[in-house]
Amino acid sequence: MKGVKVAQRGLKGYLQLFIPIFQGTGTMSGGLRAKISDELKAAMKVGDKLKVSTLRLIGAAIKDRDIQNRTAGPDSGVNDAQIVEVLAKMVKQRQESVAIYQQGGRPELAKQESDEIDIIQSFMPKQLSETEVKSAIAAIIQETGAQSVKDMGKVMAALKAKYAGQMDMAKAGSAVKNQLGG
Repeated sequence: MKGVKVAQRGLKGYLQLFIPIFQGTGTMSGGLRAKISDELKAAMKVGDKLKVSTLRLIGAAIKDRDIQNRTAGPDSGVNDAQIVEVLAKMVKQRQESVAIYQQGGRPELAKQESDEIDIIQSFMPKQLSETEVKSAIAAIIQETGAQSVKDMGKVMAALKAKYAGQMDMAKAGSAVKNQLGG
């Protein structure tokens, strides 16, 4: 059966079906994915086991997102913004784990999770401080012309578009609610 497919498409056409699997798919920019791959190679050479395992987890999460996006079409790869979303999700999971481990009296596991958080965050954009978040929210409220809590959706959408990965959107949501008088 495989021989028939190769004969119909030619070897080059057959191989092109699999190249996107190994290189990342179509529209994906190589920026963040390439940086993660380069860091993985460097960590392997140095023998940093924690960094290697964390970077492999990052790679697996990105590939999982690639697979999810394939249903949208052959050229719908994971872009850098989506990689930042994946990284933010990984950080949030580890922060929850740190809290659970600290409550359970397992400081060594909490430290490992916080070390993984540091590695993951090194690939994310710089997080805004509380004052920067408040000023960004005030600017977005002014831009969108939001008057009440009913306009919170517009404000949150604008924040996500402009500051994706730079702030915790759950905390930003409560800050928006406070500034809008909710």
